[in-house]
Amino acid sequence: MAAKKKYNYIWVGAVILVFGIIFVPEIMERLGRGAVVERDRMSNAPLEYITLNGERRKAPAFTLLNQDSLMISDADYRGKVYVAEFFFTTCPTICPVMTRNLLTLQEAFGDRDDFGIASFTINPRYDTPAVLKAYAERYGITDMDWHLLTGSQDSIYALANAGYNIFAAEMPEVPGGFEHSGLFALIDKEGYIRSRKDDYGNPIVYYRGAITPGQETNEIGETEQISILLEDIEKLLEAPYGN
Repeated sequence: MAAKKKYNYIWVGAVILVFGIIFVPEIMERLGRGAVVERDRMSNAPLEYITLNGERRKAPAFTLLNQDSLMISDADYRGKVYVAEFFFTTCPTICPVMTRNLLTLQEAFGDRDDFGIASFTINPRYDTPAVLKAYAERYGITDMDWHLLTGSQDSIYALANAGYNIFAAEMPEVPGGFEHSGLFALIDKEGYIRSRKDDYGNPIVYYRGAITPGQETNEIGETEQISILLEDIEKLLEAPYGN
């Protein structure tokens, strides 16, 4: 009787072993495919329009001087996907990180004539075209459609706080004397502000520009969003224009 039980245990063990050899890899492969499908579904989801009072929000109009002392307006970005930011050249904190992250976008899309970057200085009294030109050379900004823009402080602050709703302010008590949010706005070829949804189904509106890919989180637990910004720029570049 004991021998019979022993053989039963051996038989059950053999069945489990065979099941594991044959079916577990297939199950794991299916689960893996499912995870990939889920990631692909999220990354391929259409981007949201940002709305205000039921209307799609367009990026605000502007006319400013760039680093080459050329007048640049929002019309120069028409038909292009572009990223807008607010920075200043003497920023001792987040601006260098933001600029390096934008250089990643330049590396990915800088050879395209339908992509651009608009960098608005929030310290225009100091950031003249000559200063902006030196900054561009120092960081290796070479994309002809990456304009570092300056003008009157009132117009730029209205552009930031009322036009984009991206906070910027002069604050002598903080490092560098200016405070800003470090966010990037993504604008499509028709001038609409676009973004993907967060995990709760709400538009993220803007992308965090001051966290470097590879840095999992910042000091308050926020994750980097340059990786998803790269994906979303690609989506807009491949979308038909004018449809």
